[in-house]
Amino acid sequence: MFEINDRKLDYGNTEKFWNEIASEVRGMMVPELIPNLANISAAIYHQLPDLNWAGFYLYDGKQLVLGPFQGKTACIYIPLSKGVCGKAATEKKTVIVEDVEKFPGHIACDSASKSEIVLPIIDKEGNLVGVFDLDSPKQNRFSESDKTGLEKIVEILKEKRRTFKYAAQVGRLRQRRITPFSGSSRA
Repeated sequence: MFEINDRKLDYGNTEKFWNEIASEVRGMMVPELIPNLANISAAIYHQLPDLNWAGFYLYDGKQLVLGPFQGKTACIYIPLSKGVCGKAATEKKTVIVEDVEKFPGHIACDSASKSEIVLPIIDKEGNLVGVFDLDSPKQNRFSESDKTGLEKIVEILKEKRRTFKYAAQVGRLRQRRITPFSGSSRA
């Protein structure tokens, strides 16, 4: 279905690599949030070398909640005051951690993780939508090139404005303890 599934991209030329990833991601975008996040996490996880986790946490108005991802099972809830994800979310800027053991308050969902990059997802009005989190079993894994390439991917998400409107609705419903699909309150 997508060209990216048929071949392994060459990471040796990082600029070309990230341009190809961005092109493929742009081509697979749909109006709905969840399929976009699922496909992006799968594309990055399977193409970017030396990853052990790639995925999204969505902001529900109070905390970050696990969204689509690739890798081992993960922490479901992350307070904004905790970990690399919380720092990227509250500061609304990309955070690269070369050695997670040296990061105060690091949340170790997978003990194999040695480095991490987290990119905030901010809508056009400046509101937090969530974060894009990538972990590696290698220290110093993430470069400025990776940061720039991943920020392009987040920008492509921003182009899908309807996606963010849906995410904001889900966040508001969760604050009122209503499930987005049934309309009923949770106990």
